[in-house]
Amino acid sequence: MTMRWADLGDLPFAAALTAHDGDLAANGEYDTELFERTEFDEPRAPNARFLECALRGVSLTGGTLQRASLRHTWLRDVRLTGTGMADSRWLEVTVLDSSLAGLQVYGSDLQHVVFSRCKLDSVNFRESKLTDVTFDSCVLRDTDFAGATLTRCTFPGSELVRADFSRVTMDRTDLRGAQLGVIIDAGSLRGATLSPGQLALVAPALAAALGIVVSEE
Repeated sequence: MTMRWADLGDLPFAAALTAHDGDLAANGEYDTELFERTEFDEPRAPNARFLECALRGVSLTGGTLQRASLRHTWLRDVRLTGTGMADSRWLEVTVLDSSLAGLQVYGSDLQHVVFSRCKLDSVNFRESKLTDVTFDSCVLRDTDFAGATLTRCTFPGSELVRADFSRVTMDRTDLRGAQLGVIIDAGSLRGATLSPGQLALVAPALAAALGIVVSEE
């Protein structure tokens, strides 16, 4: 089950955490480390691996963490701006009250991940695999899921604004409870669960994608 602990002290590995000191490094190994009130400007840390780590009040601007691995990791009040995390791996990760802007996570694999009360602006999930990922009470603005695979994903209480679901493959993905402002094609919503009200709202876009002309004349 994905971690959902609200406070640092609730983490089962909290007592083992040691404060991180220094920059992020390429191929860095970070095990039970606490990153707190730290700013990383243009970090160069491809292939960095985070295991049972906690990040609180951390800011990353630009740079690259391409092919990074995050496992059993907890983030709160984190800002990720324009950072490259393509081909990264996320397993059992919780992200709370954070801001992600221009984050590049295309081609990545996210499993058992929770984003709660987060703002995602122009985040790129293209061609990624999202399995058991929850966007809880989030705002997703211009978020790009084109070509991604969403399996058992949920969006309770979230607002989607111009979210691109073109060429998305969905399997048991539940969109109920979300405000849907989406870009779709003919197959985008196959495998999704919608409420009747949501279906009525997306019907014009779905009809356009299917080439259906609706006319009373």
